[in-house]
Amino acid sequence: MGKTALAITALHDEQVANKYPTRHFIPCDSAQTNDSLVATIASHLGLEASRGSERHVVHHLTMQPPALLMLDNFETPWEPVAGRAKVEEFLSLLTDIPHVALLVTMRGAERPLKVRWTHPFLPPLRPLTSSAAHQTFIEIADEIHDDIEVSRLLEITDNIPLAVQLVARVASTEGCQATLMRWKQEKTAILSTGHDKRSNLEISIMLSLSSPRILSVPHAVDLLSLMALLSDGVSDTDLVQSELPIPTVWKCKATLVRTSLAYVDHVGRLKVLAPIREYICTTRPPSPHLV
Repeated sequence: MGKTALAITALHDEQVANKYPTRHFIPCDSAQTNDSLVATIASHLGLEASRGSERHVVHHLTMQPPALLMLDNFETPWEPVAGRAKVEEFLSLLTDIPHVALLVTMRGAERPLKVRWTHPFLPPLRPLTSSAAHQTFIEIADEIHDDIEVSRLLEITDNIPLAVQLVARVASTEGCQATLMRWKQEKTAILSTGHDKRSNLEISIMLSLSSPRILSVPHAVDLLSLMALLSDGVSDTDLVQSELPIPTVWKCKATLVRTSLAYVDHVGRLKVLAPIREYICTTRPPSPHLV
């Protein structure tokens, strides 16, 4: 949560702009298949519909000056297993063009195969540091707020970039105290007044929960619902000794980490960030047989 904003910042960086005068921001969240992905990219490149094949897209980019394509929400065409190979093959064709660079944002910790990604690999986006979260809040909500109240607000965001931005927007108009009171009553709904994933935290979480990777491992949500009750998370030893009535619990754990609905901290404990915990507790509490 915050991938798009970070990528757009990189897209407008002066050094990036100097190296790639031509830059395209291409949302992929409506491209469900490889064919629709190709058509989406072709449209953003200004190609006619009749010239929207893979061959035409590759030829067009080959003949153009250096370009950077930012493919946002690339998990939409990539996640369905049935079409994944074609999507990865097309991506490989694009990366074979020497003067074309790709900047791809995706939910989760995985990356498409068949592509020579730049090394070292970029790690999944982590929460902001406390100082960076505070600075982000101040830039949006101004410096007129009490530092203690700001810190209390940032605690409920777990420094997730999107959550920090959204809570700062609320505080900028309602003040920190009123925002804290609303949080006690409304929880993540207070951060979900927009109509898309970049302005609505709950939509962003729902998109992750409805992804093919989660749907293919249905008991992963059972584990997530239990994790939402545990702010300190669990260790692998805890998972073994608890004898949870969850089939393939290790596969469930891996799936939650792969989709960034959970993460493993520096001491190896599986955890869920605070805003996700609050949303899951409200909308998907654990079934009685799990607790």
